[in-house]
Amino acid sequence: MKEIYIVRHCQATGQAPDAELTTRGQQQAEELEAFFQDRPIDRILSSPFLRATQTIEPLAEKIGVTVEVDKRLSERVLSTTSLDDWQDKLKATFDDLDLYFAGGESSRQAMDRISQVVEEIRSSEAEHTIIVAHGNIISLLLKQYHASFGFDEWKELSNPDVYRLSEKKDGYSVERIWSK
Repeated sequence: MKEIYIVRHCQATGQAPDAELTTRGQQQAEELEAFFQDRPIDRILSSPFLRATQTIEPLAEKIGVTVEVDKRLSERVLSTTSLDDWQDKLKATFDDLDLYFAGGESSRQAMDRISQVVEEIRSSEAEHTIIVAHGNIISLLLKQYHASFGFDEWKELSNPDVYRLSEKKDGYSVERIWSK
């Protein structure tokens, strides 16, 4: 049965695609490497955002697995315009999966995008895969497989955070296995 580890990136200097890990984030990446060192990992997929690739590079180098960058793992854009009440708007998108704002993507669109990655992993040879992405897109992926995952659970995510999505005969199970 397939196991997919879903990793939220370590602490970063900001939200821009080129935001780097902080000094603490670099330490967290080392801790993440130690967490995974005794687990079999066949494949690593990462968002193209710098903080995501920097999160997983120490592990990838240690185990000799190439990081595959996949733009479908990029963070979801809520809106391209500034929203003063963005958390209220984000919460509303967990309740109405088709709701979207100017220049943004609905929850359903984002869920479809990241679920495509999971379906491709299912049909791949890899048994143990790591996905490294961002809080909102990860929350939507977890919601896809665990319907009760919502805005409140998104607020509880840490940097980094690790969930395991395990394939079972009747679907998938979701389990939080590490957080900081």
